[in-house]
Amino acid sequence: MRLKSLRLRLGLAAAALIALALVLAGIGLALIFDAVLEARTVDDLDRTAKQIAGQVDLAPDGNPVVAREPTDPRYAAPYGGLYWQVEAGTKLLRSRSLWDKRLGGPVDTAASDDGSVLDLPGPDGASLIAVQRSVALGSREGERRLRIVVAEDRRDFAGSRATFLRLLIPSLAALFLILTAAMALFVHRALEPFRALQAALRAVHAGERARLPLHFPDEVQPLVADLNRLLDAQERALVRARASAADMAHGLKTPLAVLDALGRRIGGREPEMAAEIAEQARAMGGQVERALARARTVPPGDLRRRSCLVAPAIERLVVTMRRLPEGDSLVWEVSLPADLSYPSEEGELMEVAGNLLDNARKWAHRRVRVGGHAGRDDASLLIEDDGPGMSEAAIAGLGRGVRWDENRPGTGFGLAIARDIADATGVELNFGRSTLGGLRAELTWTQSRMSGPKPASTGS
Repeated sequence: MRLKSLRLRLGLAAAALIALALVLAGIGLALIFDAVLEARTVDDLDRTAKQIAGQVDLAPDGNPVVAREPTDPRYAAPYGGLYWQVEAGTKLLRSRSLWDKRLGGPVDTAASDDGSVLDLPGPDGASLIAVQRSVALGSREGERRLRIVVAEDRRDFAGSRATFLRLLIPSLAALFLILTAAMALFVHRALEPFRALQAALRAVHAGERARLPLHFPDEVQPLVADLNRLLDAQERALVRARASAADMAHGLKTPLAVLDALGRRIGGREPEMAAEIAEQARAMGGQVERALARARTVPPGDLRRRSCLVAPAIERLVVTMRRLPEGDSLVWEVSLPADLSYPSEEGELMEVAGNLLDNARKWAHRRVRVGGHAGRDDASLLIEDDGPGMSEAAIAGLGRGVRWDENRPGTGFGLAIARDIADATGVELNFGRSTLGGLRAELTWTQSRMSGPKPASTGS
């Protein structure tokens, strides 16, 4: 898939946005998990503090005693991660997990029965989250206030957080794949009208339909309407051009005929002038033919491209060439693929190939060879002869319609007309030296921009 592909760009943008959203969601879920875990821990610690407050009492010597200690085994293991402590003035009662340590930190004498949350340093360099409660014992005259602190090591949160992340990260990764696949399907479906438009344009290129259909979505329909208007405008322009060319040809026929007649009339008295007039008349006729050939071709921007099979047209042309002077004495070797298609109408192929074959007929000694290639992406038509050939300078002048040998009949415009028509239809025409010794004319074009007709069986 190319980097300029709209589908690829939309897919990558959607994947990036989905990944960003899931990363932010993961961070948010982790923060929420920490907050919920801390709130739940505070709730458990506060419940334990209330339990101790319900079991605490003062001994006759003033030391606090707890009738029933919390049952969690971590309170009994040294540095077990859960700690409790009861202070009654200078008297102290603590869990076995504190061992010889005590829970430090400021004494919150204003603490109420609702409890307050503290961050305290703990044993073994631990950071603790603690809940503090204050309990009053005795009568109003002899009231004693006790401070109860229950704490938990924050390092115990790490295991819960690691377990949560081990579940969260694969879940988010799976969600990313599911959402990316769903977005890819969505983009594929969203671009369906453009694929349908491409298929319709290929049908117009192949000449299977004249206009684009009108059943596209509202967002694409304006583009379809503009393309149809462009097709209409090009067709009208083509009709006008062909009509103008025909009018010009008819308008010039009479003056050319008069010049030719004048040349023949004065031929006996002024042979040089008569030859000059005849030469100029032939040159003007060639220019008219060239203009007509250009007008008959489909413009390069015309969306309604036609195509035709090459082999049947070449066979008909060879039959015609054999009927012309010196044509029947030549060996015509034709070997063409049955599925070779020319990217234009058959009339234009006949015009191009006819001029090339006629030139080969005039100059060939004994052989004319016609071959072709029909690849998946490119195609070619090759016409060669075993004549004297041409120099590079002469080949370079072919496009200007210059006669390179005055001894042979013709206006010198045939090869130039062939190149003009080929260029107009997007086909490249190149000349060179043939392996037979004469001129080599090769037409090349791409197959991807058109869909040719079904091949028919043909012989050589």
